[in-house]
Amino acid sequence: MANQYIFQRVEKKYQLTPEQYNAFLHAIQTRIQQDEYGLHTIHNIYYDTPYYDLIRDSIEKPKYKEKFRVRGYGRITDDSPVFLEIKKKYSGVVYKRRTSLPMSRARLFLETGLLPENSDQIMQEIAYFMQFHHPEPKVYLAYDRIAYVGTDIPELRITIDRNIRSRYHRLELDYDKDCHILNNQIYLMEIKVPAAYPLWLADILCNLQIYPISFSKYGAVYTNSVKSGELHPWLEA
Repeated sequence: MANQYIFQRVEKKYQLTPEQYNAFLHAIQTRIQQDEYGLHTIHNIYYDTPYYDLIRDSIEKPKYKEKFRVRGYGRITDDSPVFLEIKKKYSGVVYKRRTSLPMSRARLFLETGLLPENSDQIMQEIAYFMQFHHPEPKVYLAYDRIAYVGTDIPELRITIDRNIRSRYHRLELDYDKDCHILNNQIYLMEIKVPAAYPLWLADILCNLQIYPISFSKYGAVYTNSVKSGELHPWLEA
C-alpha cells in the first residue's frame, strides 16, 4: 500500500491582484524559496451527492464540513500516483487525510468499491465515507500552482494558484481541455502554518493590505454554475 498522509494545520486564503502578487513576492523574497516542484498543474475530481449536498452545506459555512476529491499532478497515466483525500475543516483548522494509489487501482476502487489489498486506515475511512454519502464524480477542477516554503521556517508553506478551470463533462484527471476559466486575473494564495503566523509575515500582509477571505474553488465554481443556469442541482438526481 502506498504512503498515507495526515495533516493538521491552519490555512488562510487571500485573493490577490497581479499588482499585489508581484509586490508580495518582492517583499517576501528573502524569506521563502520555491519547493522542488516549481510551477505545476494540479488536477482534481470532486465527488458529491446527486444533489450536491456536500458543497451546499459547505457554502453555508458550518462549524464542521468535509469534502472528498481525487487529485493528480502534471501528466497522468494509469501508473501515475493519485491521491484520494478527505478534507475536513473544524473551527478554522483543516484536517486532511489522504492516501495514494496508482491511477488504475484508484479507478477500480472508485468504480466498484473494491478495496485494494492491505488497505491502510485512511483507505478504510475513505471507504466508509463513500458508503455513507454515496458520492459520485461531479466536477473536474484544475489550476496552475507555484509553491514556496519558508527558508527559516520550513513548516511555513505558501501556495499561489491561477488559471482555475473546471468542467462537468468528461470527468477524467488526464484530460485538461474544454474547461471554463473562473477568473484569469486573480491569484489565489493560501498560507499554511501549524500555528501562528511569524510577525514579519503578518507585517508584510498588513502593509500591502492583503486580507484573508473565505474562498473555496469548488464552492466558487458551483455557485457560478448555478447562477449562470449551467447547473440545476435540484434536477440532478
